[in-house]
Amino acid sequence: MPQTDRSKISRWDLHGREHVVRVRRTGVQRTIGCDTCGWRRRVRFLPWTKAQEHLAQAHQATVDPAGSAA
Repeated sequence: MPQTDRSKISRWDLHGREHVVRVRRTGVQRTIGCDTCGWRRRVRFLPWTKAQEHLAQAHQATVDPAGSAA
């Protein structure tokens, strides 16, 4: 049975709402899915980039909660 790894990308929109896309990896297969709208996609390369693109385009969520304010 292949091992599954999971991680997530969180971004906030300008209204302070959090949006999350989860990245799931089983072997070489990666699937990304949005908790907000249910969007799902299989990706081979750069799943985190695709997740960030979805958050920005679909939800205008571009503020990284882990980012530091300078």
